[in-house]
Amino acid sequence: MSIFQENAVTASDKAFFRLRKEIVEGEIPASAKLSETELSTKYEVSRAVVREAINRLESCNLVERKPNVGARVVALSPEGLIELYQVRESLEGMAARLAATNMSDNEVAELKLLLNSQSENIKTTERYYQEAGDLDFHYRIILGSKNNHLINMLVNGLYHLVRMYRVQLGMAGPRVSTAFDEHKHIVQAISNRDPELAEMLMRRHIMYSKNNIEAKLNQ
Repeated sequence: MSIFQENAVTASDKAFFRLRKEIVEGEIPASAKLSETELSTKYEVSRAVVREAINRLESCNLVERKPNVGARVVALSPEGLIELYQVRESLEGMAARLAATNMSDNEVAELKLLLNSQSENIKTTERYYQEAGDLDFHYRIILGSKNNHLINMLVNGLYHLVRMYRVQLGMAGPRVSTAFDEHKHIVQAISNRDPELAEMLMRRHIMYSKNNIEAKLNQ
């Protein structure tokens, strides 16, 4: 089952997807304490179902447990951002390098179509919101690497924590148009089958994004 599948078949899956979405999008704020009782009432499920969802979110790095405190949403901090984006820059740079070799012509064409459709939304809203999964530029490139170990590390380990920073702090303002242009250049390098350039552009893009989000966190 896809990690992005919303028509989940169990109550546990539904609670997990809903709670993850609310954390990533800031409806449940960073550092907020998670009450099993309150969430079980809100979601109309048992506390055991909520507990399982929270445990799964802990493995996604979105929730942390502290002694005498319990489960909390992770904090968005400059220190956490720097550590996360150092790893992200390296791994997604590698993904872009591999994608330039391993993505099919059809997959590259679909990536270009995705950017074209997002361009219209940016002009209208001046925001660059990307849904999780196939509607996310970065996710497409990660899958395009065709390296299962790399995909697992990025998608199951880091992806939603990265989205949490991006959605809440990095998808509006002057950075939007420049980030979109950087995406276009990365796709062009992949289309040209230039692994070295694709990796360099991706690493630089992520570094610029990190600098933008860090500036907002320090305001």
